[in-house]
Amino acid sequence: MIKSKMCVFLLTFSLVFLLTVPVFAAGILVKDGMRGDDVKKVQSLLIEQGYLKGNADGVCGPLTVAAIRAFQKANSLVTDGVCGQQTYKKLQQKQTTAGTAAAPVNKEEMIHKGEAVYVSATGYSAFDPGNGSRTASGTSVRHGEIAVDPTFIPLGSRVYIPGYGEAIAEDIGWGIKGNAIDVAFDTHEEALAFGRQDIEIYILEYA
Repeated sequence: MIKSKMCVFLLTFSLVFLLTVPVFAAGILVKDGMRGDDVKKVQSLLIEQGYLKGNADGVCGPLTVAAIRAFQKANSLVTDGVCGQQTYKKLQQKQTTAGTAAAPVNKEEMIHKGEAVYVSATGYSAFDPGNGSRTASGTSVRHGEIAVDPTFIPLGSRVYIPGYGEAIAEDIGWGIKGNAIDVAFDTHEEALAFGRQDIEIYILEYA
């Protein structure tokens, strides 16, 4: 009887242990669409290390995913945009290596010649419904110019967009706020093909 009870106890303990281990082993996991304190922790580390701009709002959106990918790429990790145990451990190691957490960089520190900036980019053209053929600067809407929030990227700044080339910030738009840009194309079809992307661009000349 005692032996039977002992077997039941051991079996129950084993099942509880097996069910519990994956929970502890899983650790932190942050991916697109997730919210909460784990997201804030990851965002804070990304901000401190210059991969993400803004505040840690606890929402893992496209910009947070892009920042995770950039960190993974820079540290030879699997570039999937998902912060699991390996990526989180590396983020913590980088923070430890730095000694103390660095203060979030401001615009003047982050945006300078050759500095990478993560933006949400949307293609547009003069032939899109509701668009005009002139920019806010008086130039024509064409390949080689972008629309920006001038409080983030001042008009006249020169940037480089991978896969597109150099462009000048000459236009603004009511729907463009913060780290978002509209990338101009010569045709409506090209703008549609570009669509909307979360990309890394480079400031070549800060006006």
